Amino acid sequence: MNMTQKNALIERICVEARILPVITIGSEAQILPLADALAAGGLRTLEITLRSSHGLTAIRRLRAERPELCIGAGTVLDRRMMDEVEAAGAQFIVTPGSTREMLEAGLNCSVPLLPGTGSASDVMEGYALGYRRFKLFPAEVCGGVAALKALGGPFTDVRFCPTGGINAANAAQYLTLPNVMCVGGTWMIDSEQLTSEDWSGIQQKTAEALVALS
Repeated sequence: MNMTQKNALIERICVEARILPVITIGSEAQILPLADALAAGGLRTLEITLRSSHGLTAIRRLRAERPELCIGAGTVLDRRMMDEVEAAGAQFIVTPGSTREMLEAGLNCSVPLLPGTGSASDVMEGYALGYRRFKLFPAEVCGGVAALKALGGPFTDVRFCPTGGINAANAAQYLTLPNVMCVGGTWMIDSEQLTSEDWSGIQQKTAEALVALS
């Protein structure tokens, strides 16, 4: 798969998702019921982060046991992690930032990489290698909607998935921007509901998050 194809694929994944839930698995017992609650609420594309020791297990299990879902890997920090999530079956990879090593590794990866960026310089480094789709992180700290509007001037063919500070109050505003393909966040995964295993509550909050964007 060349970079044009990878850009097109990550674009399709993100546009169809609209909201990319950023998931940190607290225990192996959470994996299937949490994914099922999110899917029942309308989110069938999930970013499983490597912020916990259960991340790789979650990716493997969901790819094997929930093949109808699109499972990506997030918080991928180095080449070793990239190799691990690719082997685990991740269908896309997301990084919080960019290094030359990671960008170059993404060129030969079998699945698309959505590299993190926090500045125009980051975008230019990825752009030179053929990347046209990026994650803006942390979006609100980096300037939020105003920053994305400004980046749309010089980078007319670049689109973003802003993540970091996105919530029910501002998600719709981000999605009105032509250079935003989806938003990432955790606001539909209430920590208390997660702790109490209130899967129906998470399903309801997920459905409400999508309705609010329609």
